[in-house]
Amino acid sequence: MGSIVQLVTREVGMSFHKATELVRLALMAASRRGVSLKDIEQEFGCHRRTAQRMTKALEDCFPAVEVRVDDDRTLRWVLPSRPVAPLLTPSADELVSIKAGIDELKRCGMGAEAVHLRTLDYKVRSLIPPGVSVRLEADEEALLEALGHATRPGPRLATRAPIDAALSQALKGPFQLKMLYRSRSEAAPRERIVAPHGLLLGVRRYLVARDLSKPGSNLRHYRVEDIEAAEVLPDSFALDTDFSLRVHSERAFGSYESDGEHGPVVWRFTPEAARRARRYEFHPTQVFEDQPDGSLIVRFEASGHLEMCWHLYTWGDKVEVLEPESLRFMVKDHRRPDFPSMP
Repeated sequence: MGSIVQLVTREVGMSFHKATELVRLALMAASRRGVSLKDIEQEFGCHRRTAQRMTKALEDCFPAVEVRVDDDRTLRWVLPSRPVAPLLTPSADELVSIKAGIDELKRCGMGAEAVHLRTLDYKVRSLIPPGVSVRLEADEEALLEALGHATRPGPRLATRAPIDAALSQALKGPFQLKMLYRSRSEAAPRERIVAPHGLLLGVRRYLVARDLSKPGSNLRHYRVEDIEAAEVLPDSFALDTDFSLRVHSERAFGSYESDGEHGPVVWRFTPEAARRARRYEFHPTQVFEDQPDGSLIVRFEASGHLEMCWHLYTWGDKVEVLEPESLRFMVKDHRRPDFPSMP
């Protein structure tokens, strides 16, 4: 890809950065549906006029590009694959990214998705010319060693492939899911039939679903590790029209959500910890407030006090809970001064 970028840079007379963007745009246009102005705006974070200039550059550099009109009257720029064939060979960096993605999916307990991505990896590698493949393998091995993606330390919950596969299939349907589940208050598991709406990933994994035996009930969170058996049923269902997994997840600090706990949260980091704390996104709704003494206050709204405690503990005595009082009480006796480093 580097040689193609250099060619575009030389022939069209644009900067290396702009040439790289043009090559990315050409790859998008080579897809079956092509690329629209809206696609360009979203991919490159630009305004409409910039997107229009980019399509003009695409047409100038690749005369084979075609402009088509969708049924909804959307303009799409489509580039036959032959002019960009040299760009379709993956780079070592891209292969490493696929490998890292597989490892991360496995770490998050998404075994079925990891298998799908591994299958895609096999397909991509099978299309690489033999001579190029040998060189890429050497580069990939060096990158993996340098970036430390060969292994990722740290504890994680064990996963069970049959349950993960059932969850993945039910969510894609969406299909009803019959599961054997034991809540914390139950001595033995019992059968439930639920309508899955999403999966929250964190320290624990939670299935967001509605119990179909309780019409009109709210969505509940089921701990995936406490699902002892799962079976996908042939019956489909309609997802709640006003449900957004992203909005739903923002009600929690981690993966646990509770209406009773949800509310304003205020933490104060000491001057020593303020610079490091600024590097964190504790929550999507957070607001930072610099204080005259060099300390930092962070505010957000969420629930999940227990998961907040787990994180706050890692800061030792470098953070103080100002609100809510219930969370302040939970951590007040656990602020240690002897931790040698901060997160």
